[in-house]
Amino acid sequence: MNFIRTEIPDVVVVEPTVHGDDRGYFVETFRQDKLEKFLGFKVDFCQDNESKSSKGVLRGLHYQLSQAAQTKLVRVIQGKVLDVAVDIRKGSPTFGKSVAVELSSENKRQLLVPRGFAHGFVVLEDDTVFAYKVDNYYSPENDRGIAFDDKELDIDWILSHSQLKLSAKDKIQPKFSETDDLFEYGVNYY
Repeated sequence: MNFIRTEIPDVVVVEPTVHGDDRGYFVETFRQDKLEKFLGFKVDFCQDNESKSSKGVLRGLHYQLSQAAQTKLVRVIQGKVLDVAVDIRKGSPTFGKSVAVELSSENKRQLLVPRGFAHGFVVLEDDTVFAYKVDNYYSPENDRGIAFDDKELDIDWILSHSQLKLSAKDKIQPKFSETDDLFEYGVNYY
């Protein structure tokens, strides 16, 4: 298993080792001991989630308020997405910056999105199955979001705006500058 820090060092790409032959493949998708050794702190995942979406579905940008904040380890079981993490930690040197990584059933890459980041993804292939582990239970009353198309964030979602399919909730999320429920850089939310 290989761990790669992105241009925002707290966001980590996880590349599992794939063992394959003419019969198929085997991959170890998660090893808590190796992840914690790399990160230098403990992450206790407690909930697994899965979604299936058609091409053009955009989910995000979502986060939970600090008391319900979640670290996410996300991956694609079938299909392909562009996965995005946005630093929403006030005072961070990368505040408002984002990382975008293509995750697919082919490349088997995963992305670790820590607490203090908004997260979203756009589906690039029909029938994409997206799975993720989180280290805190979902809390509807602490659920928040940021407009995916906020010019200040300048995220290239690859697909044109007319190709995107959004939930009613994601169509009305506030702009980044209008969001006051953000995190403080340097505060340990674990």
